[in-house]
Amino acid sequence: MDVIIERACGMDVHKDSITACIITPKGKEIQSFPTKTVFLLKLVDWIK
Repeated sequence: MDVIIERACGMDVHKDSITACIITPKGKEIQSFPTKTVFLLKLVDWIK
Protein backbone atom coordinates (compact mmCIF):
# COMPACT_ATOMS: atom_id res chain seq x y z
CA MET A 1 0.00 0.00 0.00
CA ASP A 2 1.29 3.48 -0.86
CA VAL A 3 1.74 6.09 1.87
CA ILE A 4 -0.57 9.02 1.12
CA ILE A 5 0.15 11.22 4.14
CA GLU A 6 3.76 11.27 5.35
CA ARG A 7 3.29 13.64 8.30
CA ALA A 8 0.30 14.44 10.51
CA CYS A 9 -0.44 16.54 13.58
CA GLY A 10 -3.38 16.17 15.93
CA MET A 11 -4.28 18.59 18.73
CA ASP A 12 -6.36 18.37 21.89
CA VAL A 13 -7.35 21.97 22.68
CA HIS A 14 -8.48 23.12 26.13
CA LYS A 15 -8.91 26.50 27.77
CA ASP A 16 -5.49 26.46 29.48
CA SER A 17 -3.44 24.03 27.37
CA ILE A 18 -2.96 22.41 23.98
CA THR A 19 -1.54 18.92 23.63
CA ALA A 20 -0.17 18.16 20.17
CA CYS A 21 0.98 14.89 18.64
CA ILE A 22 3.15 14.77 15.52
CA ILE A 23 3.53 11.54 13.57
CA THR A 24 6.38 11.33 11.05
CA PRO A 25 8.26 8.48 9.40
CA LYS A 26 10.72 8.73 12.34
CA GLY A 27 8.02 8.11 14.96
CA LYS A 28 5.61 9.94 17.24
CA GLU A 29 6.18 12.97 19.51
CA ILE A 30 3.74 14.47 22.03
CA GLN A 31 4.08 17.84 23.77
CA SER A 32 1.80 20.13 25.75
CA PHE A 33 1.80 23.93 25.59
CA PRO A 34 -0.01 26.63 27.61
CA THR A 35 -2.39 28.81 25.59
CA LYS A 36 -0.60 32.14 26.06
CA THR A 37 0.64 33.72 22.84
CA VAL A 38 4.35 33.17 23.50
CA PHE A 39 3.73 29.43 23.97
CA LEU A 40 1.47 29.21 20.91
CA LEU A 41 4.34 30.60 18.85
CA LYS A 42 6.58 27.88 20.34
CA LEU A 43 3.94 25.32 19.35
CA VAL A 44 4.04 26.56 15.75
CA ASP A 45 7.85 26.34 15.70
CA TRP A 46 7.72 22.81 17.16
CA ILE A 47 5.25 21.68 14.49
CA LYS A 48 7.46 23.06 11.70
